[in-house]
Amino acid sequence: MPMEQRDLAAWVERYVHAWETNDPADITALFTPDAVYEPRPDEAAWRGHEGIVAGWLERDGQPGTWTFRSEILAVAGDLGFVRGWTRYLDDGTEYSNLWVVRLNDDGRCSSFIEWWMERKPAA
Repeated sequence: MPMEQRDLAAWVERYVHAWETNDPADITALFTPDAVYEPRPDEAAWRGHEGIVAGWLERDGQPGTWTFRSEILAVAGDLGFVRGWTRYLDDGTEYSNLWVVRLNDDGRCSSFIEWWMERKPAA
């Protein structure tokens, strides 16, 4: 069954909630047991629930230290494309994000590819 935009929006909301809590159960609930999470093109992928939770928790993304907003760019079959903007409150660092999300029929992600790049402040 093809993904709908509302399915992807619901998943993004759950992702942000998991980011806000850093609760392993919230993180695990986002992904299939055999999911692959690619955090950057130049880093090894996180595989399965254990690998994804470990990689997620090693990152610097403590609750209350950032803001995030997103826009769904497109949905095609079981793939969704999301643009995001992240700002860290302590130093004002901002990042542009592009996510490629593959959802299965139960709304869990089997493949997540994330590209992010630091945004330079306006001169």
